[in-house]
Amino acid sequence: MPTDCISYQNSGYFSTLMQDYLNQKSTLSPLYNHFPTLENFEKQILEKEQNFDHSSRSTLVSVLQQQYTNSTVSSLTHQNIASLGTQNTYTVTTGHQLNLFSGPLYFLYKIISTINLTKELKAKHPEYNFVPVYWMATEDHDFDEINYFNFKGKKFRWNTQSTGPVGRLSTEGLDAFFEIFALELGQTKNANALKTIFEEAYLQHATLADATRHLANTLFGEYGLVIIDADNQDLKKFFAPYIKNELTAQTSFAVVTETIKKLSDYTIQVNPREINLFYIEDTVRERIIFENEKYKVNNTDLIFSKEEILALVESNPEKFSPNVIMRPLYQEVILPNLCYIGGGGEIAYWLELKAFFDAVNVTFPMLLVRNSVLLATEKQVSKADKLQLSWEDLFSKQNQLENKLTHKLSSFSIDLTPQREQLQKQFALLHDIAKQTDESFTGAVKAQETKQLKGLDNLEKRLLKAQKRKLKDQLERATDLQNELFPNKSLQERQNNFSEFYLEQGPQLIPTIIDRLKPLEQNFEVISF
Repeated sequence: MPTDCISYQNSGYFSTLMQDYLNQKSTLSPLYNHFPTLENFEKQILEKEQNFDHSSRSTLVSVLQQQYTNSTVSSLTHQNIASLGTQNTYTVTTGHQLNLFSGPLYFLYKIISTINLTKELKAKHPEYNFVPVYWMATEDHDFDEINYFNFKGKKFRWNTQSTGPVGRLSTEGLDAFFEIFALELGQTKNANALKTIFEEAYLQHATLADATRHLANTLFGEYGLVIIDADNQDLKKFFAPYIKNELTAQTSFAVVTETIKKLSDYTIQVNPREINLFYIEDTVRERIIFENEKYKVNNTDLIFSKEEILALVESNPEKFSPNVIMRPLYQEVILPNLCYIGGGGEIAYWLELKAFFDAVNVTFPMLLVRNSVLLATEKQVSKADKLQLSWEDLFSKQNQLENKLTHKLSSFSIDLTPQREQLQKQFALLHDIAKQTDESFTGAVKAQETKQLKGLDNLEKRLLKAQKRKLKDQLERATDLQNELFPNKSLQERQNNFSEFYLEQGPQLIPTIIDRLKPLEQNFEVISF
């Protein structure tokens, strides 16, 4: 089977900013705290220990215990929740939207990266406890981003309406959705296991937050994963001072705007607003806008004076919801967190926030790019071997793959570079002659050289096309394989749902992936079954 290793930087699927971050480019060093190496975590622990409100721990434990009241909790998760009350316990956190039935595969890879990192940290620092945390994005309101998943090339969408925070959305109506999905699954043992997982999560829980907690707990509870819903009044009491600062001083807008100027060479992931907070109710999540000395809730009739809105923060902090700029701060205020694990896009916007954290005196976490995985069957690996394809070949763009394979399979060279060099040598002699005569001849030599070199270029392109036609069958097998592994010419982990692979592998799917992944390595892992 192909054995070459694909680094994130060479995969072709990471932005320039992420490549520079992974390469630890010096100009980016002011935008993060410590780069995520095992050795650097000791520094992060000491900083967090000295700059965290440990009095919040008891509230955190109480809230988590309450949220798990109706869940079957593994002994390790129960132990991890309890240990959060002690000062020698720290978390590693990932966050994700409440995608229906987990959404794309990378939901698994985020959580697995988090679990595996806590194991490595415990082995390195046995005097501390490390808890893997999944932060559910229950306050998001972009329902269209999460109401579907892909299964065997088909999109399964939950057709309902949502106007407020998705975590509070009722699961009513998913029984009809399930009937359709169940037909696609079939009647195998693994199919029936998937049906049970879906039914117990979505048909036996009233809200999307509860359903997602149950799903994640079913898949990862035995590994001690702790799942948090931060849409909670008690937790937001600890965030209230930062909410007030955002409303009155608007620190994030000023500081993050300055940071963005330093990132002018890169694509900016998110831009701050003057106030990076929403007003939230069961069916409402709207921006708070400051106009004419008043605080207005967009698209509503709600208007507050400064005194009124600060009083509301004091009495009902749960009515204020952080946006993408403020949510990371909320996380780091209420969790004794050391590291955030996310995809390239997430890490890109976290890099905009370091100066903001410094301004409000909250320790900035380490930022780790999650594991990325390509799942391949033994049959697909065998096809790659027969076609003499490396993983580097398969990760390349399809036109590049076709060109490279055509060159490899051809019985003669398609590269006309030797002919091009010979032609240039001949014209070099003509140029020497031209220097000894009229300038008009020099121009004629240059024009003829350009014409003939261009002619060779065209011949080379036509030769490549001719060979592609001759090798059509082999090239089609290669591109068919690539299309299987990279659906819609995108990464598999961004397209496919875990259920497609669970259907074949069953309960061993997650343990197999957990055993293979190393969270601090910066390579795509190819796992074959």
